Amino acid sequence: MKRLLAVALGILTAIGGFVDIGDLVTNGLVGSRFGLSLAWATIVGVVGICLFAEMSGRVAAVTGRGTFDLVRERLGPRFGLANLIASFLVTVLTFTAEVGGIALSIELATSVNYLLWVPIAGLAVWLIIWRVKFSMLENVFGLLGLALVVFSIAVWKLNPSWTDLIHQIALPHKPDKEGLLSYFYYAIALFGAAMTPYEVFFFSSGGVEEHWSKQDISTSRINVFIGFPLGGLLSLSIAAGAALVLLPRNIQVDSLAGVGLPVAVAAGKLGLAVAILGFVAATFGAALETGLSCGYTISQYFGWQWGKYVRPRQAARFHLVVLLSVIIAVGGVLTTVNPITVTEYSVVFSAVALPLTYFPILVICNDPDYMQDKVNGRMSNLLGTIFLILVLIAAAAAIPLMLLTKAGQ
Repeated sequence: MKRLLAVALGILTAIGGFVDIGDLVTNGLVGSRFGLSLAWATIVGVVGICLFAEMSGRVAAVTGRGTFDLVRERLGPRFGLANLIASFLVTVLTFTAEVGGIALSIELATSVNYLLWVPIAGLAVWLIIWRVKFSMLENVFGLLGLALVVFSIAVWKLNPSWTDLIHQIALPHKPDKEGLLSYFYYAIALFGAAMTPYEVFFFSSGGVEEHWSKQDISTSRINVFIGFPLGGLLSLSIAAGAALVLLPRNIQVDSLAGVGLPVAVAAGKLGLAVAILGFVAATFGAALETGLSCGYTISQYFGWQWGKYVRPRQAARFHLVVLLSVIIAVGGVLTTVNPITVTEYSVVFSAVALPLTYFPILVICNDPDYMQDKVNGRMSNLLGTIFLILVLIAAAAAIPLMLLTKAGQ
C-alpha cells in the first residue's frame, strides 16, 4: 500500500508541477494568436521530456549520483563547465521568471502591486527550501497545482466543437494573419517550455534525495509516462481556452490575468479564484524546483555535499548557492523588467541550452560502467538520437528567429 501511495502521489505531483510560468504564459499567448495550430509543438515537447526524464531518473536510481557529478566525470571538466554555465544561467533566468510569476499571481488575488510581493515571495521560497522536508515540499505544491485542472473544466463548459479542435491539432496550419517566422518562433518557445532543462535536473536529483534504487525504476517510469503527459494536457487546455475565448475577439495574452480570462468567462468568479490558486501553487512549486536546481547543478559539479536529505549545516555551500540565486532572482524582478518578458526569453534560451542538457544524459545512459545492465535499449537510443537532432535544430534557430521576429511580435 505504501508503494502504491508513492506511485499515486508521484503522478499527482508530476501533473501539478509540470505547468510553470513559462507554460502558462506561452500556451495562453499562442492559443490567443494561433489557436491550436501549434499544439504539435507541445506534444513533441512532452514526448521529449518523458524520454529524457526517464533516462535521468534511471541514472539516479542506478548510480545514486546527481547529473552534473556524472557529466564532469564522464565527459571531462571542460565540457562539464560549459554545460554548467549554460544550464545555470538558464535556470537562474527561469527562477527569476518564477519569482515574478508568484508576485503576479498574488497581485491578481489582492490587487496589490506585484513589486511589493517580490521580496516576500523570495523570502518564502528561501525559508521553505531551507527548512521544509523534500517530500512535503514536492507533494504539497504539486497537489495544489492541480487546481489548474479548472482550465480543462473551463474548456468543457465552453461547449466547443470538438471536431474543430481535433482538426486544428491533427492538421495544423498557420493563420493567415501570422507570419511563418513567428509561427516557428512560437513552436520553438512551446518546445522549450515543455523541455525546460531544470525539470530533468530536479527530477534526477529528487531521485537521489528520495534514495531511489534499481527497484524504484518502475515507480519512476510510471510517474514520468503518466504524470508528464497529463501535465501536457493541462498546457493544451490553457491554449484551447485562449483559442476559444480570446482568438475570436482578437485579444492577445500579454499578462497573467489574460491567461485566466477564459476561465472567468466559462466558470465565473469561483473558477477564476481556483485558477489563481493554481497560478500561485504552480509558480511557487516551480520556483522551489528551479531554486533547488541552481544549488544542485553547482554543488554536483564541484563535488560539494548537497541536498535536503542531510542537515543544512552539512550542505552549507549548497544552501549558500540557493540563497544567492534567490537574491539574484528577486533583484532581477525588482529592476521592474516585465516578468512576462523575462518568461518569454527564458523559454527561448531554454531551447538554446537543450543540447548541452540532453546530450550528456544520452551518453551516460549508454555507458555500462555507470548503468550496468540498465543501459538504453535500441528504441531509447533511436528516439534519443531523433530528439537530440530536434533540440539541435531548435537551439540553432531560436536566437535568429527571436531577432528576426522581434521576439514574436
